Amino acid sequence: MLRAAASRRARAAIRRLSSAAAYPAAVGARRQPPLDEGDWSYYREWWGEDEGPGEGAHTVFRRHSEHGNGVVSVSAYPASLPANDQRTIIERWLQERNERIHPDSTGTDQFKILGYQWRVMRFNDHTRQSVAKVMACYRSLGDAGIYLMQQPHCLAVPYVKSMVSSGLTALPSCSYDIHQAASGQNNMKVLCIGHGGGSLPLFVASKFRGAVVHIVEIDPVVASASIESMGFPSLPVEGLPVESTQPADGNELLWGGIHDRLFLHIADAEDFVANDSNVYDIVFIDAYDGDDIFPRKLWDADGAFLKNLEKKVHPDHGTVVVNLHSDSELSVAGVDDSSRAQSILPLGKHVSQVCRAYKQHFGLAFTAAVPWLCNITLVACRDKAIAAGARLGLSRRDFVLGKLLSKSNMVEHALDLPFPCLQYIKNCFTLVE
Repeated sequence: MLRAAASRRARAAIRRLSSAAAYPAAVGARRQPPLDEGDWSYYREWWGEDEGPGEGAHTVFRRHSEHGNGVVSVSAYPASLPANDQRTIIERWLQERNERIHPDSTGTDQFKILGYQWRVMRFNDHTRQSVAKVMACYRSLGDAGIYLMQQPHCLAVPYVKSMVSSGLTALPSCSYDIHQAASGQNNMKVLCIGHGGGSLPLFVASKFRGAVVHIVEIDPVVASASIESMGFPSLPVEGLPVESTQPADGNELLWGGIHDRLFLHIADAEDFVANDSNVYDIVFIDAYDGDDIFPRKLWDADGAFLKNLEKKVHPDHGTVVVNLHSDSELSVAGVDDSSRAQSILPLGKHVSQVCRAYKQHFGLAFTAAVPWLCNITLVACRDKAIAAGARLGLSRRDFVLGKLLSKSNMVEHALDLPFPCLQYIKNCFTLVE
């Protein structure tokens, strides 16, 4: 979730953003990354106003939620990228896929791209829950309808890049073979708690051919919004009434099997984890409601959720990544000014408790501050794997950070990431004690 209160920092930081995108790399160690269509310097295209969508936006989805999220809406904004020459390449790719799926199709049945948009999901017309870039296209012949495809390579919000960078770098630091998972030689089990627009599970499924991704979302309205309006694949979900206008062959044409490795569950996370039989390599948790609340049961050290999650994460390299957003580390007891206390984000009073709870259950935990936003990425993993080896006189903190940084370039290469992991891992890196 992206808190609108962070806009003060976003406006002031734009000069720093463009330079951060070109973060310097070790000499001889860096490949030329692909263009990052989700670079934070494009945020002006989709940020809108603090209290709503802003000029140039139009609402494409609006529905009331019965699960604490208030009004769930999706607004659309024009996107400047990709350029026209790239659109021609993508149209050719769509045509080739269509001919493989429909061998009897005529050569005159061409695909045309209507355009690209940013789609922003909000709760109660205020809090930005997620952002995705969506492509719309159609066939030049026939009236099959409009194909809507979320761009899985485009992560528009820094906290998602921070979760990806920190979590996927922790995996090989715990001796997990990320190359084999990326190539599909090994299976990779992933759990995403909190769906939003679906950008994180789509990114992981598209980058890892061996990934099977289970997504748990408590609110069917949020899931419907992602499928109907944010270009997420039309997955069969029990109890989810999706009014998709996507053509019948949309999943096969656009996703080429990626959708077959995505499983969306409408369920309470605590109940799902208690009854699930899978053992996961990595778990991503980003679960906030319309009041900006991260449910206590998801971070209660003595609660059923963490006790069960500990059993469902791989005992050697299992990694859990949590998005925490907070603009304060003040405890409730330490806040004297009531007006100041009210301005603190709800989780801000409990960040340290959350971090210690996850460390207690998984062995080692560290945090990294997300650049430019009121977010912190928490990573918890098995300490025996990541902290193993001689420390060469280094502190435990520096040893763990060095091990993570030594894997960051490899992760970027293996997944062909359009952004550097290094800047997200290093930013205010802290070991949880």
